Parts: sequence; C-alpha cells; structure tokens
Amino acid sequence: MWEQQLSAIREGDVKTLARTISLVENGVAGYEQLLECLPNTTVPVIGITGPPGAGKSTLVDALIGVLVGNKKKVAVLCVDPSSPFNLGALLGDRIRMAEWYSHPSVFIRSLATRGSLGGLHPKIIEITDLLRAAPFDYIIVETVGVGQSEIEIAGLADVTVVVVVPEAGDEVQTMKAGLMEIADIFVVNKSDRPDADVFVRNLRLMLAPAFSSNANEVKIIKTCAANKEGVTELAAEIAHYLGKHHTSDKKYWLLAERAYQLIQQQRMTGIDKQVLKAKIAAAGKDFNLYQFAAGFYNT
Repeated sequence: MWEQQLSAIREGDVKTLARTISLVENGVAGYEQLLECLPNTTVPVIGITGPPGAGKSTLVDALIGVLVGNKKKVAVLCVDPSSPFNLGALLGDRIRMAEWYSHPSVFIRSLATRGSLGGLHPKIIEITDLLRAAPFDYIIVETVGVGQSEIEIAGLADVTVVVVVPEAGDEVQTMKAGLMEIADIFVVNKSDRPDADVFVRNLRLMLAPAFSSNANEVKIIKTCAANKEGVTELAAEIAHYLGKHHTSDKKYWLLAERAYQLIQQQRMTGIDKQVLKAKIAAAGKDFNLYQFAAGFYNT
C-alpha cells in the first residue's frame, strides 16, 4: 500500500513527503505499516533548543544559509506553540525563514506541540524518521522553548545545540539544570550585547566541573545570528561533533529513549482530550480529578 509513496519520498518528491507527514501527524489508519518499511539511515538530526527569546529561529535561518552554501540539502521541523483550544500552530516565528520555503534544497514544516509538555510534537519521532528516508544531508528540529521540560530534544537529536543570550546580572547562575545537562554545544547568541564576554566566561566556569569528569568538552560558540556572525563556526563545530561521536554510546541511548516514547504513545492510544472534556463536564460539581484518572489507570 505504501510502497509507491515511500519510493517517491526516497527520490526526493517533496509533495509526497508533505502529504505523508500529514497522514502520520493525524494518525491516519495504516500509517504504522509505512513506518515499519522505512530504511535504516544515518541522516543526522540537529536539535536547536533554548529559552524563549534566545533567537532560535533567526539562528536556524542563518544556519540553513551556511549549509545550503555548502551544497547540502536540509529539512527543518519547526515546532510551534499551539492553541489550547483547537491545537493549531501559532506560526509567528516562521516569518524569519520565509526566504527558504521555495528553495529547492530546503524543506520546512511547521508542527504544533498539540499539548505536548516537552516542547515537541507527539509524532516528532515518526516524522523525523520519515524525513530521514528522503535525500537530505541534515535534519534540523527547533523546539518551542518552554523551559526545562524541553530536554526531550536530547532523546531525538544526534547533536543538541542550546541557545542562550547574555543577559544583565548573573542569569547564568539560574539557568535550567536540564538545559545544562543536555547541551552538546552552547551558542551564546546576540553576542553583540553588553557583557557578552562576561557571560561566556561565567558559563565556562559553570561548566568546568563537568569538563573535569567528561573528556567531551562542551563547546561555546558566540554568534550574532541577525548579522550572520559566528554561524559558519557553529556549522563547523556541529559537523566536527557529529563526525567524532557517531559511534558513541549516545546512539543507543537515543534509540532506547525513542523506543520508550513510542511505547508510551501506544499505551495512550484511544484517550482523547475532547472525550475527557465531555466526561468531566458531565460529572458536574461532584467531579474528582483523582477518582476520574484512577478510572483510566485501572482499565
């Protein structure tokens, strides 16, 4: 059933790819059979994450330019905030990448989080693996930037780039511990701001204890993405990291994390938020959240 679509995707047919992503995204019956036919490929996934306002979309836009300039084909998944009412994506940040939407070497797809707490899409693993079947050299996944819960990106990406900005005072001291732990590369964006060098120095001091127990030092790259400064160095460091770590134990941890999330999704199959809302409304003033949830645990 899916052989024709898979063949077209492998040949680079972006229209078929876009339609198939929609089928997977919406859980159309039988899409699991397509996923089971996907080839085992090694297309690297670059995760771009960090707090809101760090300039992730602008950085991704500049990084696309560098990769395309190096004759690479790039797929980009932009995970956007979604409305809590209709679960649609809020696409404000995509304006920054407008010039790439019609470029033959770039494929961009926006996805809504659809209520996912980790800053990613519920079907992000499946959609990413679908992109791996197409003839891309890199896949970039940009998260919403929702805080510590966005460490889910570490279970998806082969290299995780955490983007931060130099702020006044000692913000580095209050940085989310989860973001500190998942970073393979730190990017200090908007480095033309005052005290950027002080921020970088403090960040290095904060990371120093980890360096002493880990031979793989986390690199810190200064960029000013709006002016395309430092982005070439970032692309080179990403390529260096991927070349050095492709056989590391992290690969098996990533696969275990993806398997865990897929199994978790399967166990949640059949639980619909609209149905939950209707049952809660019907319960009226006697509704008890914990008794209600226990009814699902025990089924």
